[in-house]
Order: sequence, then structure tokens, then C-alpha cells
Amino acid sequence: MSSNTAIVRDATERYRTERREAGESRGAFETEIKRLGGSPRVETEVRRDTAPAQVADLLGITSSDQAVIRARHMYDGERLVQLADSYVPIDVAEAASIENPDPGLGGIISRMRDAGFEQTEAVEEVSLYEATAVEADAFGVEPGSNLLQITHTGYTKGGRAVEVTVHRPSPGWVLRYSPPIS
Repeated sequence: MSSNTAIVRDATERYRTERREAGESRGAFETEIKRLGGSPRVETEVRRDTAPAQVADLLGITSSDQAVIRARHMYDGERLVQLADSYVPIDVAEAASIENPDPGLGGIISRMRDAGFEQTEAVEEVSLYEATAVEADAFGVEPGSNLLQITHTGYTKGGRAVEVTVHRPSPGWVLRYSPPIS
């Protein structure tokens, strides 16, 4: 995939099981990059720590509660194309065995499903933020440049938030959504 090719993050399909698990993928990102002819690679650091207050609120935990954090640097070949931090309540993470950096076929959403925490709804909030010096260096932009942030919250049928992922894509992504109309 050339560095000028836009990465299409297609929320109309990306979370469907058959899409996340296509071609032995470890999740939606891997499937998307492969479909564009790229070479996906993910470096994952897993730890237990407190979540930022906004994330804790979404998860329904206190800001002093621990969560499992999966901090990922996501690449197409050698080019960093996204930073993504997933926050999961401890009980869900333990039941789904997602503290392993390699989440297996379909990623953590499939592991949660297998453990009885199937996500049936996702809400994504897209906002702009100013790049920190670290992000600016990583993405090749000026510090303070506006970048996108996508905050994904995955809910079970019972309405429990079991995952919040804060995606920070590099410039040049295309976000595709298909809102219901009736």
C-alpha cells in the first residue's frame, strides 16, 4: 500500500464477525490494511492501570478502579498509521483472557463474545484534538496540528459498556459510517 493511499475505516462493516475474522485476522484493523494491499503490524503493550476519567465514566467504573489497558501502535509495514488504547473492565478482561498481547482470531471483540460479553451495539464519537509533541513526531505533523480521535464504546445486549477504545489515526484516513434511516 502506498503512503498516499487513504485507509478506509468502514464502520458499516468493520465490527461484523466475518469481517474481523477474515483471512485469520486479529481484528478489524488487520482486515482493513490487508484489503488495501498493505502489511499490517501491531505492537501491543498490556497493563493494568486506572483509565482517564472520561473513559472510566463510559465504562461505569470509578477513576480509581483498575482496568486492563491494551496500548497499541498500529503499522502498515514500517509506517505508523494509528495509536489505539483499549480499556476493558478487569472482570471482562479476565473472563475473556485478553491480557495476552495476541488476542487471537477476530481480536478482543471475538474473545469477549466467547466469554459471554458479546458486543451488540457500538457508539463512536469523533472529535479533533491537538497533536502532542510525541504524536506529531510519530505522524510527521507539527505539534498542535488538528488530528482525529475516535472514541469507540462497545455495549452488550444488557447495555453494559465492556470496551472503550480511543483511536488516534494518522492523517489521511477516511471514516465511513452508515447511520440508520427510517
